[in-house]
Amino acid sequence: MKLIKTKFKGLVIYKKNTYKDKRGYFRELFLNRQIQEKFPFDAMSYSKKNVLRGLHLQLRNKQSKYVNVLKGKIFDVCVDCRKNSKTFGKYFSIYLSDKDNNSLLIPKGFAHGFCALTDEVIVHYKCSAYRDKNSEINILWNDKDLKIKWPLKKQILSKKDKNALSFNDYQKKYLK
Repeated sequence: MKLIKTKFKGLVIYKKNTYKDKRGYFRELFLNRQIQEKFPFDAMSYSKKNVLRGLHLQLRNKQSKYVNVLKGKIFDVCVDCRKNSKTFGKYFSIYLSDKDNNSLLIPKGFAHGFCALTDEVIVHYKCSAYRDKNSEINILWNDKDLKIKWPLKKQILSKKDKNALSFNDYQKKYLK
């Protein structure tokens, strides 16, 4: 397993090994010895093509996430919402797929989202804190100030994601 650091403190790409033979392949998804943080909660999502999920953030019980794509391909986005970070308000994006076997470690304080680029997408998340419904907020996926370049023309969104906060409103309301 190889670690690739990004310009965002704590945001790391993991290039993992795939061992192939005539029967198929074997992959390592997570090695605890390479990540010091504990991940007591695992979750999975299934998405159809053009589904866009995010940008999601927990204000209390902040979560680090370790994201793996088990099936399909996604465009993954992380927005730095850490008030005192050098990269505050900037975003990082990456394509992740079952073909490349790369994972992303997203530190606490980032809003996270992705869009599904293939007919079926299964994403596995390891989370450092349990989901806290009362602590969740959504930041608008197409916020004009964030200027995220999503690769989709037509998105399928949840009602919650359609009615998300602008990044500016998030700052005014939660980062006083």
